[in-house]
Amino acid sequence: MDYVLGFDGGGTKTECVLMDPAGKFLARSITGPSNSSRIGVESAAREIEKAAELCLKEVGAARTAVAALGAGLAGTTDPGRKEKMRAALAAAFPGAAVTIFTDLEMALAAAGEGPVIVLVAGTGSAAIGRDTQGQIWRTGGYGPLHSDDGSAYDIGSRAVAAAIKERDARGVDSSLGQRILDQLAYESWPDLQRQATQQADSVFPLVFPVVAAAADEGDVTAREFLVQAARELAALVQVVADHGAYGREETLIAKTGGTVGRSAFFDAQVDAALKRVLPQARIGGLRMSPAEAAARTARY
Repeated sequence: MDYVLGFDGGGTKTECVLMDPAGKFLARSITGPSNSSRIGVESAAREIEKAAELCLKEVGAARTAVAALGAGLAGTTDPGRKEKMRAALAAAFPGAAVTIFTDLEMALAAAGEGPVIVLVAGTGSAAIGRDTQGQIWRTGGYGPLHSDDGSAYDIGSRAVAAAIKERDARGVDSSLGQRILDQLAYESWPDLQRQATQQADSVFPLVFPVVAAAADEGDVTAREFLVQAARELAALVQVVADHGAYGREETLIAKTGGTVGRSAFFDAQVDAALKRVLPQARIGGLRMSPAEAAARTARY
């Protein structure tokens, strides 16, 4: 059978779907991160291969049965890195037609037709929109050094920095600071800082769920971080909206990413901030997963 694989790869996870020639989805898997700008092309390609093997194993198929592969991957905005990812996957899946998209392109495809702005709020953050004239504009998604405002990485980094400053000033940890150390299983802030220096993505995004849970329980400091993050995410949507014909009722703001649905407080703050940007817009989610959109695009 001429199977088709679709991937959605980001800074936290990789989703893979397997589709048969008739367009029916047969298997789905989730593995680790595959953002090549954060972990390198070789590691990212390995993670994608791992996700594919899980799906192929489920239906008893070999890689040689894959006719086409579409992958929407974070970290592929740079043309050189995009081509390296394409070459690595072409070597891993000989005979398959390999197409690489950015993660934002596939998120937009997954949102369906019509005017839409997709807000990606995960390990990183970005927004991409298509207006009533079909014009497309994007902002963000360039990594923690240049963007990612309001992302899980950003929230975690700020929470850690604030907790360390409070520890230095008062000589004791704040309740949120102690909660971060306990739940991430670090004995001290120097231990956490050493790990963050070596591999920041293994620390800061993992702080977000701690902050989110504390905010839902009423922690004032945690809520302040999330309110600020919601404003920054809405600002990304504002940038996209300012470059197109948006604002009418049929415009959809589709939220996606690992921070969505993790905290009732944060979700409410993000929705309120988005409504201030586009009061007439509908707020919802994607019509399909970006991995499914990648598989469908690769199939045709």
